[in-house]
Amino acid sequence: MTTYQFKAVRARQAEGYDVFVFAAHPTDVLSFAAIERVARADDGKLKGFQRHQVASHIRDIRDYLSRNDALLPNALIVAFIDGVKIKDLTHGMVEVEISVQAGEKPGFVVDGQQRLTALSGIDKPDFQVFVSALICKDYNELRQQFVLINNTRPLPKALIYELLPNVEGLPERFTQRKFSARIVDLLNFTRGSSLHGEVRQHTNPTGVISDTAMQRLIMNSASDGAIRSLIQYEDRDERAFHLVSEFFHAVGSVYGPAWAGMTPRFSRLRHGAGIVAMGFVMDHLYGAEGATERHQFEPGLRLLAPYTAWTCGQWPLETWDTRPWNGIQNTPNDIDLLTRYLVSSLKKALRKSRHVVNG
Repeated sequence: MTTYQFKAVRARQAEGYDVFVFAAHPTDVLSFAAIERVARADDGKLKGFQRHQVASHIRDIRDYLSRNDALLPNALIVAFIDGVKIKDLTHGMVEVEISVQAGEKPGFVVDGQQRLTALSGIDKPDFQVFVSALICKDYNELRQQFVLINNTRPLPKALIYELLPNVEGLPERFTQRKFSARIVDLLNFTRGSSLHGEVRQHTNPTGVISDTAMQRLIMNSASDGAIRSLIQYEDRDERAFHLVSEFFHAVGSVYGPAWAGMTPRFSRLRHGAGIVAMGFVMDHLYGAEGATERHQFEPGLRLLAPYTAWTCGQWPLETWDTRPWNGIQNTPNDIDLLTRYLVSSLKKALRKSRHVVNG
């Protein structure tokens, strides 16, 4: 076991929490604090929380810090779960003792990983950095701090959203986004899902469907659509996942050439605007036809097909607004226009179908 001792200044903040600042050599910080990069385990579960290294950013920092006159006044943030003892001294000073077991680092870098990585490649034995440290109750609280600290910084929103399903105790404003992100995770990483591996996320950069578009689809449906009726159940996540997966199984079956293997550039069905608008089609088929399974969604989607222009043709969105197939953009106005057109066309097609049947 290796032990590190530092004199630190403790700040009085939230009751029951220890927050303190000390100076340390970057090599020592890397000895007691890990940089846990976000990734997916074999079972699809999320692990870690830090974004991947940005080589150009690290190179720029390293070039600057290699200079003899380089300064780095902003502190790294490290969170500990255990392995730390604090001894009060005087006037707000404390002695911090960090114990490192073989192969197990008690700390986790919450902010400053690029700076720390850059410093690790520089031979400056006398160069120290400030470490702003806090002690968390458990790993969930550590992830919570990571999300809250980095949400106001230019961190990729895709990473923040992907972490949300795995963090408890966040402010209310995250609740809807957290639920939708959890369903997107299930859709993207559950084998048998119609969208398995299809959604572009921080840990799945090869996906082509926008994660934010899928989250918007789910949030819209949870607010005033099909998923809203499922929220009451304890297994709401599984029900919402099943509904959306079955709908897109039907979409793939009915609109195969415009769906399978296509990118947003070549098919507006895979485009953010198309995804969000089709969510309202799903909601209407659920409400009007009671559709929850792929074979129940397919008839309505076939009726809608003649009105669509996913990969070619024209969209007669309004009497004064006809667009080429790729003229639909991922803007609120275009999404609203496409949604109204698709839902009104679906209602018209369903009425015609019923008229023929009752004829």
